[in-house]
Amino acid sequence: MPPPVTARLAMPAADALRAFLDQLVSTHGRGLESGPGLKRLGSPAPGRVALVGAGPGDPELLTLRAARLIGEAEVLVIDHLVGEGVLELARPGTERIYVGKESGHHTLPQEDINQLLVRLAKAGRRVVRLKGGDPYIFGRGGEEVEELVAAGIPFEVVPGITAACGVAAYAGIPLTHRDHAQSVVFATGHRRQGESALDWTALARPHQTAVIYMGVGQLAAHCAALIAHGRGADTPAALIENATTPRQRVLTGTLESLPARAVEAGIRPPALLIVGEVVSLAGKLDWFHTAGEATRTTS
Repeated sequence: MPPPVTARLAMPAADALRAFLDQLVSTHGRGLESGPGLKRLGSPAPGRVALVGAGPGDPELLTLRAARLIGEAEVLVIDHLVGEGVLELARPGTERIYVGKESGHHTLPQEDINQLLVRLAKAGRRVVRLKGGDPYIFGRGGEEVEELVAAGIPFEVVPGITAACGVAAYAGIPLTHRDHAQSVVFATGHRRQGESALDWTALARPHQTAVIYMGVGQLAAHCAALIAHGRGADTPAALIENATTPRQRVLTGTLESLPARAVEAGIRPPALLIVGEVVSLAGKLDWFHTAGEATRTTS
């Protein structure tokens, strides 16, 4: 087996990546001004907005278009979970507006973020709304685009690698596998006040991988609910913290053991919960190691 890739090799040199992007722009000559299929609504507005998925953390997992738009933007409107190194692709002098949301603390309400994007575009600015993962998977990108549509603002959406896909790949966990899981389902552990509980019956189906975003704070309750709705207590489960970065930690166990292990290890957000038989492959398929990584398996 070849030696594992280390985090040091996975993190790019921002200058080299920027030079590559400069060459790409000079060759193709496209950006926020003339993106293919850029949606224009009504009378052309002087500015425009690109909703850009920043991926799960490692800047090298950005799409080429995402990296290029970041480098061309006049204003970056930035979420909390945008990985370190991504912002290094912005040019000097680019305005940066942080609007991140953390548990119990929102820099701006979502309605104010929506209006901020409209105001910046109407002022003639080239705006990149930078979101961790993918804008349309638990990123509230749909709400922001609805506001842009209503205001007649030209926009585009650049997909990113969603956390579930990036996290699983870097943790050595295939989300589907013919011997273990024929389907995969994503859910969010963060809900609006008053919203009904997750569909635990659907999440607990056999021969399926369940991925729960933003669920660290309710980990014990989530594991108990999956067991109560039919998943065996010995079902493999993993919690991955700061995935795809030098601070990645992978904690594996079972639905029964994982909550206590997570407390012992001090796992904190951002972390993703993966449940299903595919987790049993983590040790075998592991390839990405970080200094001091704590990978723990069941006995």
